[in-house]
Amino acid sequence: MNEARDLDLDAWPRRDAFEYFRGFDKPYFNVCVRLDVARLKRAVAELRRGGLALAYHFIALRLANRIEAFRMRLDGGRVRVHSVVDGSTTVLRNDGSFGFADLDHDLDFATFAARGAAAIAASRAGRRPFEPRPDDSARIHFTTLPWLHFTSFSHARNWGREDSVPKLAFGRIEADGARAWMPLSVEVHHALMDGLHVGQFVQGFEAALHEPMAWLDPPAAN
Repeated sequence: MNEARDLDLDAWPRRDAFEYFRGFDKPYFNVCVRLDVARLKRAVAELRRGGLALAYHFIALRLANRIEAFRMRLDGGRVRVHSVVDGSTTVLRNDGSFGFADLDHDLDFATFAARGAAAIAASRAGRRPFEPRPDDSARIHFTTLPWLHFTSFSHARNWGREDSVPKLAFGRIEADGARAWMPLSVEVHHALMDGLHVGQFVQGFEAALHEPMAWLDPPAAN
């Protein structure tokens, strides 16, 4: 069950940074990195389950739930910390438009992949209406650009809203010998986190890609 609590701002070491950045016209910062997904591709092929895209979404969502800053959301003058955050990803429809699919957090990749594949199929076929649901903040926003091996990325934003949901983008994978490089963009609200937290996320992703079976098919959920 997803519950949320108010962060004790008076006891938060980042209180000064929070007060400083939350008033910015553009309080977001973005980093783009390359990740080697070659081992993840081999693991998915061996498991014959879920597909590569669902596998890297699964890892990203698991990591976001492990790092508290990625579960924080602005709510007026408060900071709410969700116990669990789910995902939402864009899906290219058969008619060339796009929709959204919910990717609910799960510790088990098989369960996550089965539910995610069904949600993506429904969105792709147009059985789910175009519903961005901007008020559902207990999510991580994902998008995939399989046509572009990008080196920078910026998300569309509504400056009139207090949007503090982390937004991730995955790009086209390019082979380089034994490596398979995938661009990853991470965009976050600077009032809630710093480069330290994004660094923890990226380093965690790199570690997971080094030993993907420990995440996708562990002896017990880690």
